[in-house]
Amino acid sequence: MEFFHPVIGQEKAVELLKQAVAQNRIAPAYLFAGSDGIGRSLTASCFIELIFYNSLPPEKRVEKSAAIKKRIQLRNHPDLLWLEPTYLHNGERISAAEAAEKGVKRKAPPQIRLEQIREVSQFLGRPPLEASRSFVVIEQAESMAEAAANGLLKTLEEPGKATIILIAPAVESLLPTLISRCQRIPFTRLNSAAMEQVLTQTGNQEILQHPEVLALAAGSPGEAIFAWQQLQAIPEEFLNKVRKVPQTLRQALDLARDIDKDLDTEAQLWLADYLQQYYWQEFCHQGMVEKLERAKKLLQKYAQPRLVWEVTFMEMAKSFVA
Repeated sequence: MEFFHPVIGQEKAVELLKQAVAQNRIAPAYLFAGSDGIGRSLTASCFIELIFYNSLPPEKRVEKSAAIKKRIQLRNHPDLLWLEPTYLHNGERISAAEAAEKGVKRKAPPQIRLEQIREVSQFLGRPPLEASRSFVVIEQAESMAEAAANGLLKTLEEPGKATIILIAPAVESLLPTLISRCQRIPFTRLNSAAMEQVLTQTGNQEILQHPEVLALAAGSPGEAIFAWQQLQAIPEEFLNKVRKVPQTLRQALDLARDIDKDLDTEAQLWLADYLQQYYWQEFCHQGMVEKLERAKKLLQKYAQPRLVWEVTFMEMAKSFVA
């Protein structure tokens, strides 16, 4: 059976993982490093499915294969703990999907929290129930606060009969002490043929007719789909307003107010990416791109969004007048 068949354009990563299984040299920790939306989580699911399948007696493998796959996709296999960043809302941790469903106004990006890392330790404190080893997957591992990252260190040193997979955009986005305990699996952005294949297979071929979305995605099908969804969700009138560079300080303040009022932090981060691409294509102005890059970094550090946009647009307006 070909467990990695759904993974497209990541031949090197797939081959490294296949060899680890073939040689029975599964590492206690992996770092799946690469941009968002290029198949890191899908590859992790396929890898875990293969390990769990091999744990079964030969006479049970074909019979149980579909059930294993479904349980992993639903993330309710007893030997799998899958973590993603969360928000705190009324004292309760909720995922990004749950926050969107409940209409929660999100003022800061979600995080992997210390309480979640403690859950990892508790989960790994017992032996695997059905498989040969347990698995923990931590998505957006770069969002771990320092206390959470330090809490994970001890677990990485002594994971027991388990493997931990950290998913992050780049090696340098994590603490060096975490990186040193992981085997790195590199993921690369897809070429145009692979992009077309993924978008067509997922029913998103309409995106192929929009070069500005493909340029923004830069080889990431997931980012292309997310960008397209964002464009559909934002009213055209609002988009036309933010596409215009403020020419006065009053316009800069008004635009910052509207962005803070109408968009949550995740959408604001996407908007900064979009405006970088749009302003560069329209004006070829490096200074605007750099100002928006700084704005993204500040938003990611939980700075007050309205103030970030006010400063960014005011500087642009001053440059425009100059």
